Amino acid sequence: MERFQNGVDLTELWKISKVRKTKEGMVRSVKPLVGRPGFRLAFWIMLVAMSALFRAVLPACAQESSDMAKQAQNPIARLISVPIENDFNPHTGPDKEDSYVLQMKPVVPMKLSDDWNLITRTVIPVAQVPDLAPGVNGTTGLGDIQTSLFLSPTKVGPVIWGAGPVISFPTATQDILGTKKLSVGPTVVALRSQGHWLFGTLVQNLFSVAGPKERADVNQMLMQPFVNYNLRKGWYLVSSPIITANWEMNSDKRWTVPVGGGVGRIVHFGKQPVNMYTQFFRNAERPVGTTSWSARFQMQFLFPKR
Repeated sequence: MERFQNGVDLTELWKISKVRKTKEGMVRSVKPLVGRPGFRLAFWIMLVAMSALFRAVLPACAQESSDMAKQAQNPIARLISVPIENDFNPHTGPDKEDSYVLQMKPVVPMKLSDDWNLITRTVIPVAQVPDLAPGVNGTTGLGDIQTSLFLSPTKVGPVIWGAGPVISFPTATQDILGTKKLSVGPTVVALRSQGHWLFGTLVQNLFSVAGPKERADVNQMLMQPFVNYNLRKGWYLVSSPIITANWEMNSDKRWTVPVGGGVGRIVHFGKQPVNMYTQFFRNAERPVGTTSWSARFQMQFLFPKR
């Protein structure tokens, strides 16, 4: 990620680290908060648990699974859902340690009139990061919470779309986990479902409007293209990389562009439908000091209207 959870810029921290090492000689690194053995153990436990759940939990009937999968893959579907996303980012920072982000992303649709729906999407991140530079120690805590408000027509055409504002609140419990800035900007999503395919893009750009002057201004884009191919028995193939651009940085340090994908399935815990997927990404473009690859695991609890 170019900025860790829209927080301190990792490229800047890397640069600070290099300057301090040049001026002070060899800097003794602080013992990292996130130990590699512990992180990797948690990583593989998660991988095994996901594999077991994919096999053990009963899928829904074929037609219900297909319909549910398309709703789950639609960011502005008229469906209450609570995604719980786990992002693993190895080799982060100058000491090549590991980081982890847990994000809850509840989506709640509301009917405003016969013609319009309002869909709220909130991102609540909890991050665990290692030392990012000398004097910038690793920590764990809450990041900046973001809320998006999509206005979307109730009548569904060939292209489903929604647009509105996105707001980022300076809720981070530690300086390195957030921007300390109140930021706002536009966000838009558009998608199309055709046969087994569902594809589209979500885009937003945040601009800081208030906050401490000593903190860096925010002017950052996030774009998430997504492509899904739905298979039988609730299975599907998915690719939904999160591309970011920090417009405050030079062009050679601006972009983070992951490439990859994975597999998912609609399953049931009793009567509760759950959308589960796993994806792996390689960063084709990234700033210095950020991870070269990442893994994402998500469980999305679905609450369809009866």
